[in-house]
Amino acid sequence: MPEEIEVDTEKLHESIKEKLEREGGGFLRRIAVTTAVLAVLAAIASLQAGTTINTALFLKTEAVRLQSEASDQWAYYQAKGVKAAVQEAARESWLAAGKEPPAELDANVKRYGEEQAEIQGKARDLERERDQNLKESDHLLHQHHGFAKAVTLFQISIALGAVAALTRMRVVWCGSLAAGAAGMVFAALTIV
Repeated sequence: MPEEIEVDTEKLHESIKEKLEREGGGFLRRIAVTTAVLAVLAAIASLQAGTTINTALFLKTEAVRLQSEASDQWAYYQAKGVKAAVQEAARESWLAAGKEPPAELDANVKRYGEEQAEIQGKARDLERERDQNLKESDHLLHQHHGFAKAVTLFQISIALGAVAALTRMRVVWCGSLAAGAAGMVFAALTIV
């Protein structure tokens, strides 16, 4: 019986393995580089999302404080109005009795009216500042949502990059790049 023919498959396996490593190594490097870039972009977008939400919450809190101060001013305004009405009623009582009212009643009514005008100005200034804070806060909340969407897309692209590296499938890597590009678009549109 003839001896079995020995085929040196060891060299063939080694040759195939080297070729795969050469071809796959470049592909894996490209995946690694793009994934690293996407991770940096995700970190930047995440920091921006955090900054915008923190600033928005601060401005909302500040708006609540300003509203409280404005409400206090309006209550003070009403109190001055009540005092003026009391002084005016006292003045009318004197006149109804056919007597000359004391001069201080007219002076008090005038003083309370002037104080009301000043208080009203302060209250309106506080309300304007409150409105500005609310407007800016709403804008920052809108930006936060844009950055949050960008972070989500960057995370998806990073995950797809990992899958592409494990499976060495170019189509998955292309999906990773597409998700990363979409994340960049969301971040860019949010900044503008």
